[in-house]
Amino acid sequence: MSENILIADDEKEIADLIELYLRGDGYTVRKFYNGGEALRSVENDPPDLAVLDIMLPDIDGFEICRKIRERYYFPVIMLTAKSEDSDKILGLTVGADDYITKPFNPLEVAARVKTQLRRYKHYNSSAQQNGEIIEHDFRGLLINKETHKCRLFDRELELTPIEFSILWYLCERRGSVVPAEELFEAVWGEKFLNSNNTVMAHIGRLREKMHESARKPKFIKTVWGVGYTIEK
Repeated sequence: MSENILIADDEKEIADLIELYLRGDGYTVRKFYNGGEALRSVENDPPDLAVLDIMLPDIDGFEICRKIRERYYFPVIMLTAKSEDSDKILGLTVGADDYITKPFNPLEVAARVKTQLRRYKHYNSSAQQNGEIIEHDFRGLLINKETHKCRLFDRELELTPIEFSILWYLCERRGSVVPAEELFEAVWGEKFLNSNNTVMAHIGRLREKMHESARKPKFIKTVWGVGYTIEK
């Protein structure tokens, strides 16, 4: 059964082009030119991944992403006509997994869709390798790679696949400082750029979900100029 991809973009030519390439890769595509219809479709039948334009005529992509994250954890890719970091950071903060700036090559969109779906399926798989550590339990934090569940002080944290991957990677290297470049390349599988604020935005989102103080976090600490660490 092919994965179901939802596209929301009011520029018909762009939506049609993305649909053409995704259908060519074997995906089932649902396409909408406004946010309201897209959101109703999500509520009636959640897709496996959503591609959302930020600038929609009724409900912007940020708000749709916020509403999606209230109930669902499938990957969300944001499309933006702006290159400002503020838009990208906001999109990541509200729960997006990736963003693409217009104009773009439709092959890039198809490749990002494949990457996000592969990561999502990987971290929701119950497959376990022999001898692999699948659980960390310390100081009230319990994170299990097999079940993809995370609890803090016996309260479940509802994490996206990217957020889970970041937290797991830091837990695996507890006691060491992980550079932002290493964290990005390990989790996203792409080359890190100096101007990339993606990691910072996701760390901020994780701290919010963990009810952590940005100034004095107890778990994920920032080592300025170096990276992030979870102390032993």
